[in-house]
Amino acid sequence: MNSALLVIAVIIAVILIVVIAVQRVKYKELVRQTDKSMQDLREKESILQKEAMIKAKEALQTEREQLNEDERERRREFAQIENKLSKREDMLENKIQEITDKETELDKMKDKLIEKEDLLDEITQKRTTELERIAGMSTEEAKNMLLEQLKTELAQEQMQLIRENEAKIREDALEKSKEILSTTMQRCMMEQVVESTVSVVSLPSDEMKGRIIGREGRNIRTLETLTGVDLIIDDTPEAVVLSSFDPVRREIAKITLEKLIQDGRIHPVRIEETVEKSKEEVEQKIMKEGENAALDMGVMGLNKELIKNLGRLYYRTSYGQNVLKHSLEVGHIAGMLAAELGANVAVAKRAGLLHDIGKAVDQTQEGTHIQLGVELAMRYGEKQEVIHAIEAHHDDVTATTIEAVLVKLADAISAGRPGARRDTLEIYIKRLQKIEEIVNGYEGIRQSFAVQAGREVRVIVEAEKFDDLASQKLARDIAKKIEDELDYPGQIKVTVVREFRATEIAK
Repeated sequence: MNSALLVIAVIIAVILIVVIAVQRVKYKELVRQTDKSMQDLREKESILQKEAMIKAKEALQTEREQLNEDERERRREFAQIENKLSKREDMLENKIQEITDKETELDKMKDKLIEKEDLLDEITQKRTTELERIAGMSTEEAKNMLLEQLKTELAQEQMQLIRENEAKIREDALEKSKEILSTTMQRCMMEQVVESTVSVVSLPSDEMKGRIIGREGRNIRTLETLTGVDLIIDDTPEAVVLSSFDPVRREIAKITLEKLIQDGRIHPVRIEETVEKSKEEVEQKIMKEGENAALDMGVMGLNKELIKNLGRLYYRTSYGQNVLKHSLEVGHIAGMLAAELGANVAVAKRAGLLHDIGKAVDQTQEGTHIQLGVELAMRYGEKQEVIHAIEAHHDDVTATTIEAVLVKLADAISAGRPGARRDTLEIYIKRLQKIEEIVNGYEGIRQSFAVQAGREVRVIVEAEKFDDLASQKLARDIAKKIEDELDYPGQIKVTVVREFRATEIAK
């Protein structure tokens, strides 16, 4: 049994030895294969490193060649730029040399010019001395004479330019303005009345005069006291004259007297009743005339007090012109002018109708009719442009709107056209005297005449003191002075007459 075990043990040992030998052989083979793989890997790595080095060298060589090419290109560009700069430098040097040569030449010419100037000054001084000796006057005197002559020539040229410009302006504007104004004036013609402070009441017989006077004059005193009107009963057959500067009072007295005459009952109580009825009738008439005027003008929204004051103008005259009709005419003319020029027609009409509204109260309140008119318009809510036109229509303030200018122009047209107004004799004579006084204030005036009812002044000047241009300037100066110092309706034409006569006697 021990032998068997020994054999088994030997066999197992042999097997183990064989197995170990086999495993060792396999291990060696594995190590060998591993070493070979490592060797292959090292070789591959070496090859890859060599290839990478080659590629890197190739890339570096390519980059180096590109850089070399760029450097060569830059060098070529720098060479070209350097060549151009060199050429420019050569050109600049040439130009500098030319400039230097020219400066040298100019210096020589300057020296020659200085010499010539000195020579010219010497010659000029000699000639000036000789001219002063020949002319008998100094250089300063000759300069003054030339300056005076130059001033005269410049003044003549100035007047010539003014005349040419005026002619051009008139040529451009006269035709259009004539067309607008003539069309407007032809479309609006109003009746005129003669200014009067008295009214005449016709009587059926002279017997009525005694009844109007009454016992111990009680009837006439009552009538005068209640109406504020003077009754003039004289030798005029079948007529009684009512005198008052208040046209409304005069109208009330006239209506009262006519009703009393028609009724036949004339005594203080009846007179008082009739006066009250006449006042009511006149008030109704005033409102009716004011409403008719506003309706005729197409002006809406007027305050009742303004309408009432407008109606009072029906009984008011100014220089022989009925103020209400004048206001209507101004409104129509201003509206038509505004339509022609593209301005606000409604404002122009409204301002034209109300421009003299202050004359309705100027006999009972202090202030000019312009101040009172502005106050009324402001009190009763008129617009600022209407108030401004009322305030500016007599140049109390400068007109700043086209509607205000048109109202001013329409007022002048209505008041200034022939037959529109009749001045009193005293005012008329004073105006003519003032015109001639203004004209005669200038030197060289031989005679002056105010003609055509003061619409033209003719000035006869001394021919030896005025030439054509000086005559034109004198006409302008006179016209300007008349505008500044004189108030007048319409226009005044200034005509300067210069007459030269040459007379010789044949012997």
